[in-house]
Amino acid sequence: MILKTLSVLLLCFHLSLSDVYMHNPRGSNNRLEERSANRNNANRLFDSQNNNRGGYNVGNNKASGGINTEEDIYYMKYFQSGPSASSSLTIEWTNQHGCGGNEDSDPHKLNCNIVIQYMVSDVCEFDSEDENCMRNGDNTNTQTFNAVGSGQINGFTQSQMTQRMKNQVSTTRGLHETYEYYNDCYIRKRNTGLFTADQNLRNNQYGNSSAIYTRQNANGNRRGYECPEERDYYPYWHPTPWRDIAILADNMSQCDWYQRESFNVQPRGICRELDENNAVKSWSYWNNEDDCERYGGHWFTEYAYIDIEEVNKAQCQDRNHTNGLKRVWAPTTYGGTPQCLVLPPAPVCQPAKWSRVNHLGNSRDGVPLNFTWTLPYFPSGNEKFVVVRLRYNISTDDYDPFNTNSSHNQNLAQQVRSPVTQNPYINIGATNNKPLRLAINTAQFGRTFQDRSHVLRLLPRSEISHPAGSTCTLHNLNVRGKRGNIVQTFPAVEYDFIPNKLTVRESDCIHIQWTGSNTHNNGAPGGDGQTGDAGEGTGGTDRHNMVEIPHPNSNYPVPWENSTMWRGVELVWKDDTWTNSSALDETDIAVVLASGGYYECYTQGKCTKSMQSYTPRLNRLLNNIVPSFGTVLRLKRGTYHYICSRNNNFTNRSQKGMITVTP
Repeated sequence: MILKTLSVLLLCFHLSLSDVYMHNPRGSNNRLEERSANRNNANRLFDSQNNNRGGYNVGNNKASGGINTEEDIYYMKYFQSGPSASSSLTIEWTNQHGCGGNEDSDPHKLNCNIVIQYMVSDVCEFDSEDENCMRNGDNTNTQTFNAVGSGQINGFTQSQMTQRMKNQVSTTRGLHETYEYYNDCYIRKRNTGLFTADQNLRNNQYGNSSAIYTRQNANGNRRGYECPEERDYYPYWHPTPWRDIAILADNMSQCDWYQRESFNVQPRGICRELDENNAVKSWSYWNNEDDCERYGGHWFTEYAYIDIEEVNKAQCQDRNHTNGLKRVWAPTTYGGTPQCLVLPPAPVCQPAKWSRVNHLGNSRDGVPLNFTWTLPYFPSGNEKFVVVRLRYNISTDDYDPFNTNSSHNQNLAQQVRSPVTQNPYINIGATNNKPLRLAINTAQFGRTFQDRSHVLRLLPRSEISHPAGSTCTLHNLNVRGKRGNIVQTFPAVEYDFIPNKLTVRESDCIHIQWTGSNTHNNGAPGGDGQTGDAGEGTGGTDRHNMVEIPHPNSNYPVPWENSTMWRGVELVWKDDTWTNSSALDETDIAVVLASGGYYECYTQGKCTKSMQSYTPRLNRLLNNIVPSFGTVLRLKRGTYHYICSRNNNFTNRSQKGMITVTP
């Protein structure tokens, strides 16, 4: 068992990770609603190891003010795929050190991979007593973790640990991974078969070099409740809360292995023990089956389920592979009751798009780095919370990444030298024996950087009452970026629609949605960049709308009489931020989009907030609108061009888009 595990781990080291910023859905880079250019707390939820700048504030669902409670946050809403209809979301990012290319004909300066994942749970109430409820939080403090004393842990019961979790987990702070997940990582022994070069990894208070200590995290620093060992290695050998979406590889010959070893496909084992009350403990020292069972534990196989169907065993088996999803009849925890667990499909594996080294920019074709995610289908029909995670992997050929293991770790007493060492001196035969020093940090020779979205909501198709809702192919059209010019926002980006060129069929649905912050002031501290929030309207505020233009070179909207974009448009769904609107015609919808949702119809008496009568009147720069908006529409065939009237500054930035609707 141990030898088999190590053979997999040696392959894993090839996938170390680097600087990356996700732009859609909005990557947080650990921000919440800071008014500064720098984030407040780089350890809030996860270890990005990115610059302190960058990231996007969480969306706001009111026209002024910041985030006082979780209820002030606008959760971006995306519709799940249906049993016979897909829903797609464009994930966009920039990565600093380059990627893509072909090892033989178009070699890059490094090895790379990009791994896109998501965490999913049923929706829960933020103010509930559920300490595992995924949330953005309303402050930037890191969740608390105080480990059980070394003299107490062996006799600690699960009920005591549960109470400890209740006392430490705050319902006002952000939460992705759970307290119990990190506690198990803190106690469980690390994989000692891994290459750690010349780094000296510490021990925890129980005398173990546990899974919180890695080559890149030798001091065991904590960020949220993330497990450092899981963050640094992919695919991980224990169960994780993450489900794989895609692996974008520079070596396509490895795709079969990636897909076969993904947790989506390959269940993972974890050690579980019983306390003195015969309750299952949520932690263990042991990281392999042999030690686990030798010391009285039980090696439990866990599946990467994304949903649970309320059916019996026979029905579960009958439904296996229905809608392309595998089912398994198994418990979610050791000793639990078996249920019908719905598993995700194998991740997509395709070539990584080419990007330039030392450049946070687009690919060769001028298109931003992106991947189109077909959102999951959940047979239960439950609404879900989701966090998207993007990991960018780079490594080197200075040693064999597949055959370098713990036997190559620096051990001078045993006369073993690591193939790479910290800032080594290299003699090149120059006069006077003057060596050169290389800039090598073995904690970062192969390195883990990541970005994550804020918490998103995935709605079931049943939320759409329109007849097309359950059958139409749904395309998400969003806005990315934040307030400021290119120097002030960097390494985030300026505003644009995404995708800014969208082609759909006449029968398809378009989910138009954006969100923004009231506190994107980009003030001091500014770190190593420029502060300031150049733009139109009230400082610090993100605001958007859509008005038609006749041509992509134009910057003046067409009058309603000449408009074609909204002729014959169908309203399929509207966000719950709209109120008291009856059946809307094409004029109403044009007004709603032009006002960013401030007006909900054109004609007085048709809705509460009509353009003809509602006061206060719409501010010309959209200052008094809510920064978040969403609707699902179907357009008639044609090619349409549009802008955001407020942010399209022409010489400073272009916020324009095009939609082509085919028969």
